Amino acid sequence: MYKFVLKRIVMLIPVIIGVTFVVFFILSVAPGDPVLTILGDGATDEAIEQMREELGLNDPLLIRYVNYIWDVLHGDFGLSYKTRLPVSDQLLARFPNTLLLASCGIVLAIAFGIPLGILSAKKQYTFLDNVATVGALVSVSMPKFWLGLLLVLIFSLNLGVFPSQGMGEGVVGTLHSLVLPAVTLSTGFMATIMRMTRSSMLETIRQDYISTARAKGIKESQVTIRHMLKNALIPVITLCGLQFGHMLGGSMITETVFSWPGVGRYVLDSIKTKDTPAILGCVILMSVSFSIINLLVDILYGYVDPRIKSQYKAGKL
Repeated sequence: MYKFVLKRIVMLIPVIIGVTFVVFFILSVAPGDPVLTILGDGATDEAIEQMREELGLNDPLLIRYVNYIWDVLHGDFGLSYKTRLPVSDQLLARFPNTLLLASCGIVLAIAFGIPLGILSAKKQYTFLDNVATVGALVSVSMPKFWLGLLLVLIFSLNLGVFPSQGMGEGVVGTLHSLVLPAVTLSTGFMATIMRMTRSSMLETIRQDYISTARAKGIKESQVTIRHMLKNALIPVITLCGLQFGHMLGGSMITETVFSWPGVGRYVLDSIKTKDTPAILGCVILMSVSFSIINLLVDILYGYVDPRIKSQYKAGKL
């Protein structure tokens, strides 16, 4: 198992280098001068040139990139052009909020998506299956910004049940302000998980060992959980891992609608001002997080499917 983990970690390095280089190149050739973001439009030519020298912007692109990666390897993500604060401190302050939002979102998506997928598969072509299918289609089709604004209009402005923006203080305040963003973030993913669970369950239901289990007199609930669901979980686990990674990196719209102080809103504000160190720091953080999630999903396969676990031990994966 440790060889498998080490191999995945080694594979992570070129991925991060490739992603950061592409983003670094795009930001370098994009219009706009970060020096003007720091000094303002009224800065003199001498001050602008001095700041460019201090930031190393006059160096060739490849040298600037190598210097940046070298600093990152030493734990230095640079200073934000906009706030002049260390990017690492900003990320450490905001990432737990994004992680909390994404975790609640994926929990809601799994808690409702998998049971609905199981019921839809066992009641195929019935009224329940048709309603679940239409509901999933509508959920996937709804833009997150529209759903978020709709929930704010209903539950915040009209009913006054939940706050419309920000993050409350304390455990109770945080959970109270987390409801609407988590529901908004999870709705589309919930429908996707439901459809995947339904499809995977339908393939499993038709297997011979399911008929054999029923012929032995095993309760239908045990057949569903121990035989159907367990063997149908591999694609569902893969999808849940990918969805969780997307929630961590793709929650910009949800965090912006609800003014949630997370990494998504931070990177969106940084893009508006072409804050290169902040954008690159967010990209690296999201890349590492997504890769770690995929690694955990691969490890989880071994506990769900004994055949995969035996391949881990044999070193074939």
